[in-house]
Amino acid sequence: MIAGPARALATWLAIAMLAAVARAGDVVPEPEGYREDQFRAPVPATLEGGTVLDTEAAFALWRAGEAVFIDVLPRAPKPANLPAGTIWRDKPRMSIPGTIWLPNVGYGGLAPETDTYFRAGLDRATGGDKARPLVFFCLAECWMSWNAAKRAIREYGYRAVSWYPDGTDGWAFDAHPLEEVVPAEP
Repeated sequence: MIAGPARALATWLAIAMLAAVARAGDVVPEPEGYREDQFRAPVPATLEGGTVLDTEAAFALWRAGEAVFIDVLPRAPKPANLPAGTIWRDKPRMSIPGTIWLPNVGYGGLAPETDTYFRAGLDRATGGDKARPLVFFCLAECWMSWNAAKRAIREYGYRAVSWYPDGTDGWAFDAHPLEEVVPAEP
């Protein structure tokens, strides 16, 4: 019989193993359309029509310069009701070097202005070449990049779309370089 701290450790390890098995069995299906809410949640392991990348594959593409990296992390708007004289500073975004940041394009439904911004940003990034490889990302367990990648495939006709679901969280975890980026101009 195990006693004291050893028993507590054995119990904790058993619970941790059960939780890991339960998580491994949780399969998140791809929705028919786009994810409309709760964007920070477990994501699918697939992207119909696209390629899913792990950090090693994303890093290899980045290092080879073979793909355009598109960060879709949302950017908080400046609050309209700030008192006069209040200084507003946007939160810096640290991202994969050379990335094009197209914020707010990963929502389930896009306003016409945002759709136009997204299309124009991708067109500029690829020089109008719909076969140019694209890698979409934001943060780990964030549906924004999944939605954006799916929209690029389904609605915009891009043919070489990859999705990096670990995003800058996975990139930083593997100690790859990050740099501050600013949103692409409309």
